[in-house]
Formats: sequence, C-alpha cells, structure tokens
Amino acid sequence: MRFCDCRLAVWLLCLASSAALAATSTTERRIVSHVDRAESSSLRLLEDIVNINSGTMNFAGVRAVADTLEPKFKALGFTTRWVEGASFGRAGHLIAERKGRGRPHVLLIGHLDTVFEPSSPFQRFERIDENILRGPGTSDMKGGIVVGLAALGALHAEGLLDRLTITVVLHGDEENAGEPLEAARRDLIEAAKAADIAIGLENADDDPSTAVTGRRSSSSWELRVTGITAHSSQIFSDEIGAGAAYELARILNAFYTQVRGDEFLTFSPGLIVAGAQVDFRREPLEGKATGKHNIVVPEARASGDLRALSVTQREQAKERMRAIVAEHLPKTAAQIEFFDGYPPMTPTKGNERLLALYDAVSKDLGFGPVTAVNPRRAGAADVSFAADHVEMAIDGLGLLGGKAHTPEEFADWRTFGIQAKRLAVLLHRLAQR
Repeated sequence: MRFCDCRLAVWLLCLASSAALAATSTTERRIVSHVDRAESSSLRLLEDIVNINSGTMNFAGVRAVADTLEPKFKALGFTTRWVEGASFGRAGHLIAERKGRGRPHVLLIGHLDTVFEPSSPFQRFERIDENILRGPGTSDMKGGIVVGLAALGALHAEGLLDRLTITVVLHGDEENAGEPLEAARRDLIEAAKAADIAIGLENADDDPSTAVTGRRSSSSWELRVTGITAHSSQIFSDEIGAGAAYELARILNAFYTQVRGDEFLTFSPGLIVAGAQVDFRREPLEGKATGKHNIVVPEARASGDLRALSVTQREQAKERMRAIVAEHLPKTAAQIEFFDGYPPMTPTKGNERLLALYDAVSKDLGFGPVTAVNPRRAGAADVSFAADHVEMAIDGLGLLGGKAHTPEEFADWRTFGIQAKRLAVLLHRLAQR
C-alpha cells in the first residue's frame, strides 16, 4: 500500500462488492464492453508515453508524446494539427478535431507535459503490483489522455462519434505555462468559444466520488517597500521614520487581519527579503539581502500568490490590498503589482447540470454517486480558460492515483475502466440530448 491512497482504496473496496450495470441501455452496455476490451492496449499506450520524458522544457520529448498520440486520434477519424509554441517559448500543443452532424460540440482538455525534466531521476514506468502504476505522468496526466482515447474509441466502435462534434486540446505547457499567457492559451480559448461543453481530463482530487465544477484562480503579487536608511539609533525619529522592514511587516499583517476571511480567498507571501542591499528577481523567483544589526533598513521586498473563486472576488481582494499598501508608516513608501495567471473556474448552474448528468451516469453504471469537490482542493488547471466560454464545464475525469508532482507519483489502474466508461457513456448521453 506504499503507493496507494487510502481513501481511493476504501472506495474501490466498497465498489467491488456493489458495482453492476444498474440502469443502462443495450448500447451503453456495448460501450462498456468496448472499454473492457481496450484495457490491455490502453495500458501499453500509457507505458509508452510515460517512458517518453516530456518535462515542459524538453520540447523534443513533448513533441514525441504528441507524435505517439496523433495516429491514435487519426484512427478515430480526427484531423490533427500541431500548434508551434515558439511565440510563447514552449514546445507547442496538439489539437485533434472531429466534426459530427451537429451539436453538442464537446471540448476535451489535457496536457502532454510533466513536471519531470530530463535531469530528474524519475523517468520510467514501473508496475508496482496488479493495480499500482508508478511513473512520471501516470496520473498527472498522461493517464487522463489514455482514458479519453479509450472513451472515444468505444463510441467510435459503435458508430456513435458522428453524433458529436469533438475538439481535443492537449497542451505542451500546462505544468509551466508559456509567456505571454495570452498566446499560450489562445487556441484553447478559441476552441472553447466554438464549443458547448468543456471536459477536463485531469486527475484533480484523485477521488472517484468527486468531480470538479469550480477551480480557483492563480495570480501573484510583488510588493516593494522603501524607507530612509540611517544608524539604527535614529529609527522612529521625525527625520528617519519607521524604515522599510516595519512598513513591510505592517502591510503583511494588515493583509492577514483585514483581507483574510472570504471563503475560498487565500493569499500567501512566498518570499520575503529586507536589508541594506536587496537583490530580488521574479524569474526564477529568488532574493538575497545583506545588512547589519545597527541600521534602519532602506528596502524590503515580498512576493506571493493570490487565489479566488471568481474574478469579482479576486479584484475586490486586490483593491483592499492596494488600499492597505497606500497608507504608509512615516517616511516610507510602498507599491504592489499583481500578475494574473490562471483565471478562476467559477461554479455555475451549467456546471452543476453537467455534474448531475455525470452523477447519473456513474450511478447507472454501478459506480456510485459523484459530488463536487471543494474548490480549496482543486488547484488551477487549463479548463479554467475554457469555462467562461461554454454552457457547461467539469474536470477531474482522468485516471486517478496520487503523489502527483513527486517521484512517487502513481496511478491506480482499477480506476481506468471506471473513468473511461463514465466518460464514454456521458458523451453518448450528451449526444442524445
């Protein structure tokens, strides 16, 4: 059980004694059978792409994963294209499209890259036992791509893909997004504008009884504080004032006491430096300071993140933070700058409807109910760029496991059939609607 999430193991144990095709049609039972028959080939595909290093900055590796997947999509009738990433400093993206007879237009979202660059010792697929698969990207999220292909393959085998229009966007830079972000996510946003429904193939909370209907935004902030330097014996005088260190402390304390408290709103300083001389860099984020005990500090810097569940919540927090920064202790000055990254995926009625459909599919397949995960447990992901442009969005429908972003990342292969069957039947029912 070293690599197994206890919550996941308990859920699977309970499922084993109760799963049954409770309320499915003949067509849906055939779809389920196709997923079962594809399990071995799906496992081989996962091993193949996990063994290709595709750390975000390994452009050749990211492209090699795309080259491995491209014929799989073409075999299902998709046309594919590679979006070159030179304009945003990354490898690029794979986009697969299949035009059906009409609506709905479903957008499937995933990514080719991992956090493990070629320098990482964590490089190879390993089967720990019958269920646990260890390797970079097994659950985050090459496994999700394999789940998506299995679901699409089951529909294709039954001649049902023509009832849907499907676009698949697989980014090469989800783990370390290219800049400018507008260029790096332009193709996803354009695809979302043309779609009705967005479905993310991330592993999310690695809980098969939950799915994601809301994700928080990811922004950062940088605070620069200055004061008058002098011998420390002169601090608090009318001529010297409080110094930059006290001003920085005042601001951070006021953030904690005056801005904290809104549900789902968090902000955290990740780097703080202050001293006689300060060297502060944003990329890569680092800071150095030198000083003495007997000086008034002339400069202080801080940098941190900001997360919110809606644009309104995020912007209101920024305004309160700006107002605090603008107050100033004597003889000090301060400025704050914000840098928006991933937008929020705000929960909507449409997202709730899509979750209700997915929940019904899960129950009908004998896999039990699915509820919305707490947004505090769902980090930023690419589905957030699409969510505002579609009627309904959901995420977390990929292969599940645990320990993502660590050298112990694993997937539980028992969740493959569950996730692929739920996705395939959901797509089938969406086509019928």
